[in-house]
Amino acid sequence: MQVLVLLLASVGTCLDLLVVAATDPSPVRPDPPSVLHTHQRQKRDWIWNQMHIDEEKNTSLPHYVGKIKSSVNRKNAKYVLKGESVGKVFRVREDTGDVYAFERLDREKIPEYHLTALVVDKNTNNSLESPSSFTIKVHDVNDNWPVFTHRLFNASVPEMSAVGTSVIRVTAVDADDPTVADHASVMYQILKGEEYFAIDGSGLIFTTTKTLDREMQAKYEIVVEARDAQGLRGESGTATVLVTLQDINDNFPIFTQAKYTFAVPEDIRVGSSLGSLFVEDPDEPQNRMTKYSIVQGEYRDTFTIETDPNHNEGIIKPMKPLNYEDIQQYVFTIEATDPTINLHYLSSISVRKTARVIINVTDVDEPPTFKQPFYHFQLRENQKKPLIGSVLAIDPDAARRSIGYSIRKTSDKGQFFRITKQGNIYNEKELDREIYPWYNLTVEAKELDSSGYPTGKESIVQVHIEILDENDNPPEFAQPYEPRVCENAPQGKLVVQISAIDKDITPRDVKFKFSLSTEDSNFTLTDNHDNTANITVKYGQFDRESAKVHHLPVLISDNGRPSLTGTNTLVVTICKCNEHGEFTYCEEMAGQAGVSIQALVAIFLCILTITVITLLIFLRRRLRKQARAHGKSVPEIHEQLVTYDEEGGGEMDTTSYDVSVLNSVRHGGAKPPRPALDARPSVYMQVQKPPRHAPAVHGGPGEMAAMIEVKKDEADHDGGGPPYDTLHIYGYEGAESIAESLSSLGTDSSDSDIDYDFLNDWGPRFKMLAELYRSDPQDELMY
Repeated sequence: MQVLVLLLASVGTCLDLLVVAATDPSPVRPDPPSVLHTHQRQKRDWIWNQMHIDEEKNTSLPHYVGKIKSSVNRKNAKYVLKGESVGKVFRVREDTGDVYAFERLDREKIPEYHLTALVVDKNTNNSLESPSSFTIKVHDVNDNWPVFTHRLFNASVPEMSAVGTSVIRVTAVDADDPTVADHASVMYQILKGEEYFAIDGSGLIFTTTKTLDREMQAKYEIVVEARDAQGLRGESGTATVLVTLQDINDNFPIFTQAKYTFAVPEDIRVGSSLGSLFVEDPDEPQNRMTKYSIVQGEYRDTFTIETDPNHNEGIIKPMKPLNYEDIQQYVFTIEATDPTINLHYLSSISVRKTARVIINVTDVDEPPTFKQPFYHFQLRENQKKPLIGSVLAIDPDAARRSIGYSIRKTSDKGQFFRITKQGNIYNEKELDREIYPWYNLTVEAKELDSSGYPTGKESIVQVHIEILDENDNPPEFAQPYEPRVCENAPQGKLVVQISAIDKDITPRDVKFKFSLSTEDSNFTLTDNHDNTANITVKYGQFDRESAKVHHLPVLISDNGRPSLTGTNTLVVTICKCNEHGEFTYCEEMAGQAGVSIQALVAIFLCILTITVITLLIFLRRRLRKQARAHGKSVPEIHEQLVTYDEEGGGEMDTTSYDVSVLNSVRHGGAKPPRPALDARPSVYMQVQKPPRHAPAVHGGPGEMAAMIEVKKDEADHDGGGPPYDTLHIYGYEGAESIAESLSSLGTDSSDSDIDYDFLNDWGPRFKMLAELYRSDPQDELMY
């Protein structure tokens, strides 16, 4: 900081100090005048300036950097440097303070070094002055040439761009110090591609021509060089720029053929494709917007050309049906244009924008064609077998075959109509407009061969028959009426107002007339002349005891031609009323007027259904009883498995059974005969558990021994039928038991005369049983 103050105070003094610091090995910095005037004593301080050294010096090492000096004047003082680069890069002479560099420095790697200077005692290494930090700056020399940020650049520009259109900016970097004049300046120039592009001092590449055509050349390669503005004239950096031209719509489509010929059958469906037109467009697909049109010929309304956006093809489609018998060939001229083309960049106008199209129509065996697309006939109702109308179809082919007609059964399920060979339609039954006012028939026309048989080609047409109305329905009540009147109603009391409708088509001026068929009643009918009538009490005071319901016939006439009159019965119920004229009790209409036919039918169906269900239940029970009786007469063969799953103590368990008795029974004793059974015995499944017995006195045979003896005898002396096995599992286990198996399977049956070999013929289900009862020849020899 003091150096900066001295520089501001006196420039001349500072220059003298710099010279002294650079030449004198032990310079003494004079006190500045300002300091001498303000301080009475001299302050000890470090004496040096900021040090500099050039990078990459060519002189021999070490290189002198500068001198550090303190105002401490002691013979035993020495200078010491501290820092990361001390010892390897920089060293100082202890006695003089001269600083040297022992390596060549590169500013591009380390531009400056930060060190710390100390003055210490030679003997004790104690600091004699406070440490001071200083900086050694490395001066830049122009020793680097420019290097591009990328070796390869990619750029794009629209084709046919104007001169001066920017393409891309490239950048080369010089590692030298940019603060030193011209050390980091870069000059650019194009080594390859200069006939189409140029580059300015900032590295911006731009076009120098407006004729860059992508269809001629789509890519350009530019080689750019970057050089130092000064210094290294022989060294430079290069980079490659690949420029791709972007396509614009600047070319018309061109037909690949001058003439297109197609052959199509005459029955081709309207709107379907009959052929494709192909063009070539040098532009890219996104810029191909070809439009096809017919420019010459009178068939613009017969054909249309649609563009396929995926393939840029023109698809010809017929807009009308083709007929070989009328026109066999169509010839017209087509044109291909592009309405989106940029005429400003249009390179050239093609001469192959038009082509000739020839369409040859081939003959096919077509079905008959009706003269009309549909037919509409009218027929008055209630008329039988009049001629309703005629349909006509012809063979459009040159053969002109005869035609046969028929009505599809699905359109005339009631078979009301028939059609003749000439196409005349008649009705077979009288038709009622009030049931079906319209009939829609589907009439088929088929070509017939010389023998009168259909050839397979057919056509259909819709025939709509409208049934015209006749005045054949008399008027009737507009709704069902249920009038009620008090038995004490006064004379002139309104009972009900009635109106009428007619099922026939009612004209606007229809007039219904109302009247009573008899005057012998207590009611009066008044015609209101607006198609309504009022029923009122004529005399008053009805007698409910004599009649609770009155049936009043009403005659209703229309004004049709001829006029029709209908009789409608109005059922009036006589009710009891209170003094205010409110109904208190009325008989049910159903009980007085009787049950309707629909109700009777419903009741009958319910009774019939219940009867049928009862009969089915009775038959089912009877069949079950027969099946059970048949099952008892022919018993089935079952296997019996009796399981005793109680575990005992074996030999040591003497609280449940007397094992000695079981053993004695096994080795001797008489066996009572077993009663004979049927050939196929009926065996029942049993799951038995032996009862628990209290401890008994041993010595005599118990109930268990007797039961086992009986079972053994029954198994051994069954001579009346095939044997079956009863498996008894006794799970009484114990150590050193003297009782062996108690099953009858192990019982000797040598005293039985029954031969059980027939069990082998009973099938696989009795295989195990047959093996158990099979006699061993060795045993027979022993006995």
